[in-house]
Amino acid sequence: MSIKRYRAKRDFEKTPEPKGWDVAGAQKASKERIFVVQKHQASHLHYDFRLELDGVLKSWAVPKGPPESPGIKRLAIHVEDHPIEYAEFEGEIPAGFYGAGKVGIWDRGSYVLLWRKVDMLKFELKGKRLKGNYMLVHSRENQWLLFKLKEATD
Repeated sequence: MSIKRYRAKRDFEKTPEPKGWDVAGAQKASKERIFVVQKHQASHLHYDFRLELDGVLKSWAVPKGPPESPGIKRLAIHVEDHPIEYAEFEGEIPAGFYGAGKVGIWDRGSYVLLWRKVDMLKFELKGKRLKGNYMLVHSRENQWLLFKLKEATD
């Protein structure tokens, strides 16, 4: 997904959402990157799960919210990339515009990417609410599954 798709859906003269940089930011040398989960009361309540990756926020809409404990798999719909600046966004997207409704930060923190394949990501979240190892697994089209892994026992 491209940041161009994000911009094409928005009128930045009329919505408070950040436009973002014209060029994707360089990947940090650090292994830790940011993540954010935004509670989005649009036409239907959902949670936007975003991981800083490749200079943008890779984004998934999670209708029932991200799981806080192992054993729960949640549908995550891959949506357009968002600019890094969107991680700080809270506010009201005006009626009549794409994504209209209230957006608030539900959780945020850093994460470590443990490994990445085309159709799978494994990462450790270090948020206020979400902590531990998680996976995103592609199932079909734009549908993924998001789940928390069980903690290893010694």
